[in-house]
Amino acid sequence: MISVYSQKANEMWCAVAIEGEKIWTTAFAKTEKEAVKQILETLPYRKQFQSVEKPSELAQKVFDAMRSMLDGEKTSFDFQFEQSHLSKYAQKVLGCLTHVPLGYITTYKALANTAGGGPRAVGQIMASNPFSPLVPCHRVVKSDFSVGGYGRSITTGARVKKLFLQREDRGFKEPSQIKTECGMLKVFPVGFLK
Repeated sequence: MISVYSQKANEMWCAVAIEGEKIWTTAFAKTEKEAVKQILETLPYRKQFQSVEKPSELAQKVFDAMRSMLDGEKTSFDFQFEQSHLSKYAQKVLGCLTHVPLGYITTYKALANTAGGGPRAVGQIMASNPFSPLVPCHRVVKSDFSVGGYGRSITTGARVKKLFLQREDRGFKEPSQIKTECGMLKVFPVGFLK
């Protein structure tokens, strides 16, 4: 059975759904109710779950990692993500995305060029990323370096994404390429953002 946990992290609420040693989904929002709602909307239909107040050791590690990411801090973790409910293509795109380092962004087009498919398909996967912010979909922007959308909020998502990236800016100046399991991925300093 999946266990759902929630915890406040500074001004945000974080939530995580875990079964065994695998993370099914993560979410963050302004209220606990919204974070948990996002978790429940992401879980596969008919999957049994229970709400648990005291975080397990793994849940606490997830919360610590999420808090660090939300604060724009570098963090390292080795979590196992439950991806059996995702398409092979979504798994591939999210796998490539995990390599985009703090202080850098990539574009929907660059990610599509590396993982295959088109920018719109990548955008759809980013919009439904079940592991945000641990799998950093906020680091994917439009080809013109405008922010693009973020999360489920049409009105506030772009603003939240931009603030998120501003916290992650490390002042890098030069684009780079990083090696992923899909091939080389172009990344750009956060400072390229419009």
